[in-house]
Amino acid sequence: MAFWSGEKLEEALPELIEPFDPEAIDCAAYTLHVGDEIYVSPDREVASPGRHSKQKLGKGEAFAIPPGQFAFLTTTEEVSVPDDAIAFISIKARMKFGGLVNISGFHVDPGYVGKLIFSVLNAGPKPLHLTQGQKLFLIWYADLDRKAKSRKKHGGGHKSLDSRLVNGISGEILSLQSLSEKQRSLEGDLNRKLERQRSEVVIMRNLLLTLIGLATILVGWMLKDILG
Repeated sequence: MAFWSGEKLEEALPELIEPFDPEAIDCAAYTLHVGDEIYVSPDREVASPGRHSKQKLGKGEAFAIPPGQFAFLTTTEEVSVPDDAIAFISIKARMKFGGLVNISGFHVDPGYVGKLIFSVLNAGPKPLHLTQGQKLFLIWYADLDRKAKSRKKHGGGHKSLDSRLVNGISGEILSLQSLSEKQRSLEGDLNRKLERQRSEVVIMRNLLLTLIGLATILVGWMLKDILG
């Protein structure tokens, strides 16, 4: 298996990637862009109804992936892989360092034609902000020793984000961070309740002591009248 050089990418990719931009060749890889169709799993901090279904983004429109949440991101480009080649995919290092993890797989089969759909997880502590058209993904091509005789049935590849994918993660994903925040919130509520109870106990004790004091004084006066 030999990976394609930047020179071979420049020669071959105009027929394999649409739209093709020679400036997107990065050494032996090609940079792909965030497409206009995405889905981000909802979290308790964002109540927007649009977050509960796939979104159609305008040109350059921004969106965010909260900590611990999943997303499906499409590519702007349609990608083709020849029968005698295989492709490998990843995310640019800068976004990886921010916590964005590709969990959708790392290769594209021979004979595939269509847009790529990346399933990603924000494993970092902060929201990750992205935009439509952003340079985010990388793809490498490598030769096989012969043409692949059997193919997976891709059905022509992905043209858009399939709703069946969205249904699998349409609910809130309870991340470690959200569980930790929920625990801190519960601890705070419990501490406030305990503090109120302590205050009520102190008030009741002081009231009881006051009543005992008044009763003692009253009994003293009554005894004084009786004995006097």
